[in-house]
Amino acid sequence: MKVPFVDLQAQFQVLSSEMERIIADVIRKNAFIGGPYLKEFEKNFASFCGVSHAVGVSNGTDALRLALLACGVEPGDEVITTPNTFIATAEAVAMIGAKIRFVDVDPETGNMDPKCLEGALSPRTRAVVPVHLYGRPADMAVICQFAKAHQLKVVSDAAQAHGAEFQGKPISQWGDAASFSFYPGKNLGAYGDAGAVVTNSSEVAAQVALLRDHGRTQKYEHKILGFNCRMDGLQAAVLSVKLPHLAEWTRKRQSHAKRYDDLLVSTAGIRLVKNRPGAKSVVHLYTVLCEDRESLRSHLTSRGIETGLHYPIPLHLQPALSPMGFKPGDFPVAEAWAKKVFSLPLFPELTEEQLVYVAAALNECVRVC
Repeated sequence: MKVPFVDLQAQFQVLSSEMERIIADVIRKNAFIGGPYLKEFEKNFASFCGVSHAVGVSNGTDALRLALLACGVEPGDEVITTPNTFIATAEAVAMIGAKIRFVDVDPETGNMDPKCLEGALSPRTRAVVPVHLYGRPADMAVICQFAKAHQLKVVSDAAQAHGAEFQGKPISQWGDAASFSFYPGKNLGAYGDAGAVVTNSSEVAAQVALLRDHGRTQKYEHKILGFNCRMDGLQAAVLSVKLPHLAEWTRKRQSHAKRYDDLLVSTAGIRLVKNRPGAKSVVHLYTVLCEDRESLRSHLTSRGIETGLHYPIPLHLQPALSPMGFKPGDFPVAEAWAKKVFSLPLFPELTEEQLVYVAAALNECVRVC
């Protein structure tokens, strides 16, 4: 049996007629940049996130960068984040000219360990960027309490966490802003690159809207120097078709994850990733940890099962960040995760037969190894 890591075609088959209609509408109306489709999606996504404002932008990286700028982060400031994430988290900080300050991660969840924040604090610290890794919320109560005590901004990297909650509140309601990615493989994915900043602050939303569109207030009048980071109308239209289905897709992801948990909870040599108490995950990725990761992945590949690595090199050891001078051992928990973690197939259309097949193949390999 073939089990893909993600199956976007299965989703498209359900939505194809509606997608073809709305894409044709966008083309007929020449609504390519901004316009009614973007405004409609921004309104509906803000409502979905439980906040006052959503500002569509070009991708998730730009969403985080513009959110930080709109919250007042400047060149020379320091921003605390985690090395256990995709490099875009650090890129967004670096592109502003701010300094990245890493903290290690919680050994149970892989998310930012709030106990490490104090050690990264300096007089130049301006913001904290928690990453809601794999769709699992970080400990926002403690992180926001720390930030408030030290007058720091909190901008979530929620690229994998559309609809996640912490202590009964959407993650978008914690902190000053949250950035989302709509990369095609995300829980809510466009048909290309797209992103959004969500916030309850009118000032932050207005600043992001200025920054994304060359700082313009009206045609040929530019209040500030900005960027070209706009979401196009086609992507906004695609996302508007998908958004009403997101809650059901999330329920299916959560159901699949629970089924994996039940089938793998007693599997020797496999450690399941836990949710922090109070955290409601949207299960962007179903990840497990294993000492002999490559043997397991090779075995699953031989059975036609695709897997993923998220992420095999922690950011502080990436060649691109070598000028920062980090070395192995600086963030030991993140490094341990990078060596052990891998992701199993998980998407809403995953069938019971496929899921059981994956779990059986994993159990088979563990017994043999």
